[in-house]
Amino acid sequence: MSTPGIFFLVVGPSGAGKDTLIDGARAALAAGGRHVFAIRVITRPADAGGEQHTAVSEAQFTADEQAGRFLITWSAHGLRYGLPASLADELRAGRHVIANGSRAAIAELAARVPRLVVLHVAAERAALADRIRGRGREEGEQVARRLEREVNLTVPHGVQVIDILNNGTVGEGVEKLLSALDHAQRSLRVVRYPIDTWRERVAYLPPGSVVSAADYLGPGRISIEGDSRSITACVHVAETGPVLADDEIGLSVHAFESLALPQGTRVSIRRTPAPDSRQALREKIQGHPLSEAQYALLLEDILQGRYPDSEVAAFLVAATRSLSDSEVVALARVRASFMPRIDWNEPIVVDKHSMGGIPGSRITLIVIPVVAAHGLAIPKTSSRAITSAAGTADAMEAVARVDLTAAEVRETVRRTRGCIAWNGRLNHSALDDVMNHITRPLGIDSNRWSVASILSKKLSAGSTHVIVDLPWGPQAKLKTLAEASELARLFETVGDALGLVVQAHPTDGSAPIGRGIGPALEVQDVLQVLGNGLAAPADLRTKALTFAGHILAWDPALGSFQAGLARAEELLLSGAAHEKFEQIVDAQGRRPSPVRPAALAHPVHALGNGRIRHIDIARISEVARRAGAPADKAAGIHLAAGLGDEVAGGQVLYTIHASAASDLEAAAQLAEQASGVSQGHS
Repeated sequence: MSTPGIFFLVVGPSGAGKDTLIDGARAALAAGGRHVFAIRVITRPADAGGEQHTAVSEAQFTADEQAGRFLITWSAHGLRYGLPASLADELRAGRHVIANGSRAAIAELAARVPRLVVLHVAAERAALADRIRGRGREEGEQVARRLEREVNLTVPHGVQVIDILNNGTVGEGVEKLLSALDHAQRSLRVVRYPIDTWRERVAYLPPGSVVSAADYLGPGRISIEGDSRSITACVHVAETGPVLADDEIGLSVHAFESLALPQGTRVSIRRTPAPDSRQALREKIQGHPLSEAQYALLLEDILQGRYPDSEVAAFLVAATRSLSDSEVVALARVRASFMPRIDWNEPIVVDKHSMGGIPGSRITLIVIPVVAAHGLAIPKTSSRAITSAAGTADAMEAVARVDLTAAEVRETVRRTRGCIAWNGRLNHSALDDVMNHITRPLGIDSNRWSVASILSKKLSAGSTHVIVDLPWGPQAKLKTLAEASELARLFETVGDALGLVVQAHPTDGSAPIGRGIGPALEVQDVLQVLGNGLAAPADLRTKALTFAGHILAWDPALGSFQAGLARAEELLLSGAAHEKFEQIVDAQGRRPSPVRPAALAHPVHALGNGRIRHIDIARISEVARRAGAPADKAAGIHLAAGLGDEVAGGQVLYTIHASAASDLEAAAQLAEQASGVSQGHS
């Protein structure tokens, strides 16, 4: 059985040109056989001029109406109008009906036809008056009364309305009407299709789709548009169940949620044209530099899903191989434009970033309260761990809320001058989601690309001064001092071009910093440093004070690193930094019970005597993660011995903590295979 046709009701004020446009469409579509143009029955003489119609007397009209020969009738201007009941047969046969009708009849007609689309033709008042006079049926006051007559265009839910402004030539008006007919005939009803394609947006069309599914197959994308929302998706033909009607489009779970329109909403589709940015993509793949304008076009099209993953991957591979300093600046500016900008209205707003990769090293939780206690604004947003045992946000979450809104961050900074929040709700980058979906499985990484990403977020966060920690070492992200120094130069160069004051410092990344590895265990180290405890890890304290000293040197009242370091030590020793940390925790929302290191523990012992020559940071992190970190904030490792320490056989090297016995057993087995701690004789 064929899909029923659409009833197109052409409405609008007198003089809008409805009959003229319909005549033009009739001439254009006559040969196709898919469209039927209704001839109205009117109680008006056949020689009255104007549209072609069937003239009947009042008595005949009443008799036909009582006999059920009309699909619908209405009255206007002292006349009776009717559309033949036979039009319903045309609709059932799959043909589309176009009829000149009354705005007042829309609701009744919608209940009598399978699908009603209203084509609302309008024109400016002067054009309406000229056309009414040109018909020769009304003059003077009659024309004025016609123009004053207004009927509100109200339509039932589900009835599509397409507006056509007919102010131009007849040819232009007919073209608009034909375009509206085509648009409606190609519209489809959205259906949530029960297939989860994860991050891939997929649309499903039935083999007999009204839009000819074969026209949209291929490696490209289609645009799905409706109610001021649109997405792009690739197209599959659904030849098996769930069965789709000919005028339906099924959307995978992710596509349906992305479009965010109710099921049954009418949408239109079109093949996404080759993006304007395609030439830029090709140039980058060939190794050529791109301008900021080219990156703006290209990244927007990538973000909107207008390229298949294969082409995005090729672009990213090329970008990892060749990005000039000016391109990194351009990328940072473009990326920042995709995120909301926070304006703090302060001369100095500080931020800190670390390239990470080193277990422990939770200096941020010390630096922020030191700097805030001095009085500089330092709204710090941090990430959660991806491959490590803890990120800054994971550690802070052991004692306080970190999923703050922008308003909550502002309030926290207003009250305490600092915060340590998760960046997922603040300067989250949708572009990163798209890129990471491709880069992580392929292992694509680029320090230069990372500089653009990091500094774009600092720019959008309203920072004016940024300090960057660049750990380097055999197992760090940066392998050599030369590599770290070159990246420091790039950070500072790009920052300057963006109007930021950036200092980047290469640091020792050959071993863990501090004793704890895992959220609660790292916070334990932090609190020992802030509390000036005798057991506080000296390396963590020294590194935190060094970075705090560099930051405080930006205060014109201090002006040098030596003065900044002295001030940082003063704030730490006096307890002001510890007090500030507790204020920040309270402002963000203190946990009712802070997370403590898990009670289940397993010691890992040295196999013999000797000095610790190497700590395998990748292995140590893997053991901590196997114990449950960072998802289990109580899990992780506490190091009992550090690099260079002399240990005896049987001495505890580190203790594994876990909340579940199965996790503890799995981590202990991993440590037994290889502890990650290497010894050598003195």
